[in-house]
Amino acid sequence: MDNSFYKSTGISLILGALLIIITMILHPSGGSIAHIIKISQTITITHSLAICSLPIILFGFYGLTIRILDTRRLSVLAFITISFSLIAAMFAALFNGLVLPYFLNQYADRLDQNIDILKPITNFSFAINTSLDYIFIVACCVAILLYSFIILLENKFPKWIGYLGIFITLFAVIGGFTSFVFTSLTGFRIFTFSIAFWILSSGALLFITGKQVK
Repeated sequence: MDNSFYKSTGISLILGALLIIITMILHPSGGSIAHIIKISQTITITHSLAICSLPIILFGFYGLTIRILDTRRLSVLAFITISFSLIAAMFAALFNGLVLPYFLNQYADRLDQNIDILKPITNFSFAINTSLDYIFIVACCVAILLYSFIILLENKFPKWIGYLGIFITLFAVIGGFTSFVFTSLTGFRIFTFSIAFWILSSGALLFITGKQVK
C-alpha cells in the first residue's frame, strides 16, 4: 500500500473520533415527549453528525485492517465486526435521532389529544434504540479486542495501544457484570469517549507508522 493510503485513513480515524466527541458533547438528554419536540432540532443535528462520521470511521478502520494484516487474517474479522457495530449505530441514530423527532413534530399542535397513542410508539422506539446500542457496544468491544490482540502479537504498532484496547474491553465487561447502565446518556458518553480516544490514538499511530511502510 502507498504511504498516502495510510495517511488518509489515519486522518479519517482522527476526524471520525473528533466528530464522535463533538456529537456526544452536544447530545441532549432525553425526557418527555413535549421535551423531545422542543429540542428536536438539536437532536436531529447531533444524530446527523453522528451518522456522517460513520463512513469516515469505517474508511479509517479499513486502513488499520490492512496496516496490521496478519497471517490468520483476524484483522479482516475485526473489520467485519466493527462494520456490524457501526451499522447498528447508524440505525440507532436514524430511529432515535431522525425518525422519532420528525414523527413527533407532526403532533406538536395536538399533543394532548394523541398522548395515549404517542407514548407506546415512543417507548417502542426507545426499546429499539436500546437494543441497537447494546449491539453497537458489544460488537465494538469485540472488534477492538481483536485489533488489540493482533497489535500485541504482530508488533506493527506500539504495544500500549493494544493494552489500552484490552483495558477498555475489560472496563465494559466489568460494567456489564456490575449492572452499569451503558445505554443511559452518562453511561453511553463514558463508553463512547473511551472508544473515541482509542480510535483517535489508532488514527494518529496509523498516520505516523504508515510513513515507515515500504
